[in-house]
Amino acid sequence: MFISAGWIPATLTGNVDVVNIASYPTRMTRSRKPPAMRPSSGDYHHGNLRQALLDAAHEQLCDAGIGAVGMREIARRVGVSHAAPYRHYANLDALLADLATSGFRELEQRFAHLPAIAEPEARFTAMAATYVEFASDRPQLWRLMFGDALDKTGHPQLLEVSQAVFANLQETLLALGVAAPAINEALAAWAMAHGVARLALDRRLDAHLNLAMDANTLVDTAARIFLAGLRNLR
Repeated sequence: MFISAGWIPATLTGNVDVVNIASYPTRMTRSRKPPAMRPSSGDYHHGNLRQALLDAAHEQLCDAGIGAVGMREIARRVGVSHAAPYRHYANLDALLADLATSGFRELEQRFAHLPAIAEPEARFTAMAATYVEFASDRPQLWRLMFGDALDKTGHPQLLEVSQAVFANLQETLLALGVAAPAINEALAAWAMAHGVARLALDRRLDAHLNLAMDANTLVDTAARIFLAGLRNLR
C-alpha cells in the first residue's frame, strides 16, 4: 500500500609594528609568521551535512519518538554548531518533511522491487504485505509519514512523492478491473493495510482474543477478503 558548510573562519586582525631596521645595525630580524587560522569550536566542515542531519533526526526519532526530535539535539549528534542545521532547513518542520519524504521514497522502492507478479490479485496482496512490513521495520518513520505532525500541503516535495505512492496503488486496482480513477477503492485498500499495521505496532492483535494472530497472517486474510468484495462489486 503506501500511502531519508563550510567554515566561516574568524578574520585575524591586528596592527603591524613598523620597525626601523636602521636602529639594528648589527643583525637582521626574521618576521614571525602569524598563527594559522583555525575554525572556532562552533564551526565544523561536514562532507554531507544535509544527509548527516537526516540520519541524526531519524536516529533521534527512533530513540524517543516524534515529540523528542529537536534541532539542537540533532546538531549535537552530528557534531556541528546549533546554527549549522539552519543552513539547510528553515526550521524543524522542514527537516521532518524531508525525512518523511525519504520514507515515502523507500516505500516506493520497496513496491518497485517486488518480484514481477503478472497476476493483479497476487500483486495487490504482496503490496499490502509490503506496507505492513515497512511499518514494522520503520515504526517511528511510518508514524511520521502518516501521522498529523506534518501538513503535506505545506511541503510540495513530500506531497508529490506521497501522491506517487498512492498512484501506484491506484494502478494496481485498475489492473484488477476497478473503474478509473479508483480513488475510493484505493483509499479503502490503504485503510485495510494501514489498520493491520497499526494494530500490529500497537500490539492490539491479541488484546481481545484468546487466539494469537500475527500481522502477516492477518494482512493476507484481510487482502483476500478485500479482493473477494471487489469481485462481487464487478
